[in-house]
Amino acid sequence: MWLVQLIETGTDKMEKKKKAFEFTPLWHMHPVVFPGAAGLLFLFVLISAIFPKRALMTFSQLQQAISHHFAWLYIGSMSFFLLFTLWLGLSRFGTTKLGKDDEKPEFSTGSWFAMLFSAGMGIGMLFFGVAEPMYHYLSPPVGEAQSLQAARQAMGLTLFHWGFHPWALYALVALCLAYFSYRKDLPLSFRSVFHPFLGDRVFGWPGHIIDILAVLATLFGLATSLGLGAKQINAGLHHVVGLPQSVEVQVGLIACITCMAVASLVSGLNAGIKRLSEANMLMASMLLLFIFVAGPTVHL
Repeated sequence: MWLVQLIETGTDKMEKKKKAFEFTPLWHMHPVVFPGAAGLLFLFVLISAIFPKRALMTFSQLQQAISHHFAWLYIGSMSFFLLFTLWLGLSRFGTTKLGKDDEKPEFSTGSWFAMLFSAGMGIGMLFFGVAEPMYHYLSPPVGEAQSLQAARQAMGLTLFHWGFHPWALYALVALCLAYFSYRKDLPLSFRSVFHPFLGDRVFGWPGHIIDILAVLATLFGLATSLGLGAKQINAGLHHVVGLPQSVEVQVGLIACITCMAVASLVSGLNAGIKRLSEANMLMASMLLLFIFVAGPTVHL
């Protein structure tokens, strides 16, 4: 009897912790994660704005040091993730449903595919799909520029960055989040992935720290894509309608894009993100068809 009571007490405590963690993400903020991430982000932006040259030098040196000393770790990790996800999909675990056994998919395959591309690689692939091969061709890491070897290196590096390897990494993260959320009924948060290691402590400060780091990593990644996208849109508008290329215009574009993104998030998956993603894929397909028909078709 005492063992049953102990188990029930432990279960009740866990349920209380889960309920204390749960919140409505569209309208309410997490009392610890949001202020912590926002404060660190504001501090980072403030320091970068006050000391722009020093910040640029520091980040450049840090990037070079990481590339020089840990390039092997990045390449090895990405290759491991690719092999692991392939094994996972082809093994008996590949039949595990990311939801309850009796549930049906909420979205069609076409809508899911559109959201996957639009919310995943959208701006980055559109920009670097063209820019990266040319960059490596004109400035290869090894060998002579604008040579056959440089062209082969350029395509190899581009395929490594935008081929199967990044999709394997995205799939692994998505699988972890979906499995613990929809199969184990844990919050849809990065802290839930660490539940097998930390137990109920993921609902306390260890979990808060994990989520704060996840928010910062996501924001820094989005800032890169958004910055490149704003420059690309600015260049396109300058070429078509003569809009000046300046930081002010790009900040305005970022503000407009951010407002649209927030509106789509607030309206939910079905109304906002799904429709925007489908419209995005439709326009991308029309652009592809236009280039194929109006461009050097035989050469392509």
